[in-house]
Amino acid sequence: MENKLNEAKIVDILSHSRHDWMNKLQLIKGNLSLQKYDRIKDIIEEIVIEAQQESKLCNLKMPSFASFLMTFNWSKHQFYLEYEVIGDIKVLKDYDDLLTNWSKGFMDILDNTVDSTCENHLCLTLKTDDQVEDKICFIFEFEGKINNTELVTKWIHSTDQTNIGIDDFEISTYELNTAISLTITDR
Repeated sequence: MENKLNEAKIVDILSHSRHDWMNKLQLIKGNLSLQKYDRIKDIIEEIVIEAQQESKLCNLKMPSFASFLMTFNWSKHQFYLEYEVIGDIKVLKDYDDLLTNWSKGFMDILDNTVDSTCENHLCLTLKTDDQVEDKICFIFEFEGKINNTELVTKWIHSTDQTNIGIDDFEISTYELNTAISLTITDR
């Protein structure tokens, strides 16, 4: 039975991936027919950058976290997610569950508090080249409309994690900027 579930999950992932690639190919094909060669070049460059970011994310050795981010936009959410990994790759496998659970909680609270009639966008930047060698910085930048800033603020300040610290937090109805740091400990 478990094998059938894994196969169904693989087929679902491949289906979503194929759908994404078909959309990209349709964009290229449409711009080709309109002879918009500069736009085609831009689309191809965007595809390359996206593939490089996926590679960097996967090389952090956090499969749950990478899977969560890479498939996030495949499901219905009230905002679109982008991510970027900046700096040298570090192996963070010991923090996979911690970061996945924190990020899911944060994005769930956003999903439940943003205005679904607005265009909402969240950008996550992972900075592995922080000034302090035993810290990794995660910067979340949201633009859109938040209907309940108090609930988001309460959630941020209630997350008590041993290895996660809130370095910066600013929120308004139309923006949210927060930086968290992951303290890496030797095990």
